[in-house]
Amino acid sequence: MLISEIITQKLVLSLNNISSKKRLFQEIATHMAVDSSVNPETIVTALQDREQLGPTGMGKGIAIPHARIDNISSIKGMFIRLEKPINFDSLDKKKVDLIFSILAPIDSGVDHLKALAKVSRLLRDQNICSKLRSTADITALYSILTQDWDIKAA
Repeated sequence: MLISEIITQKLVLSLNNISSKKRLFQEIATHMAVDSSVNPETIVTALQDREQLGPTGMGKGIAIPHARIDNISSIKGMFIRLEKPINFDSLDKKKVDLIFSILAPIDSGVDHLKALAKVSRLLRDQNICSKLRSTADITALYSILTQDWDIKAA
């Protein structure tokens, strides 16, 4: 699976007005609802419900909030780079500034896990994260995310 199969450039953002996880989820929902024809409130609720199972903050300033949702046809991704990191209840207690959110159909099964694994491997790479943190340019962020990096499984 390639990152370019789950994300489009219009779902890559650099934001400076997010102050909380709740506000972040609302922003994700607003943008992903347009792309997926799902009610934004449904997306926010699904992300919050998943977060209740355990934080999706990976540590080192990275989070991968994700959820399975009815009424979407394929796995969708969205990347957000925050100018000001926010609290995210990450295991290492560090604030988060790089977020890759994934929505998957309820019946996506192993494809949802493959998408999570691919994004996780991508964002565990310090070189890639440094590049993502060094620019707010959407075109550059999208290019970094969708480049065919040679990343091995952990």
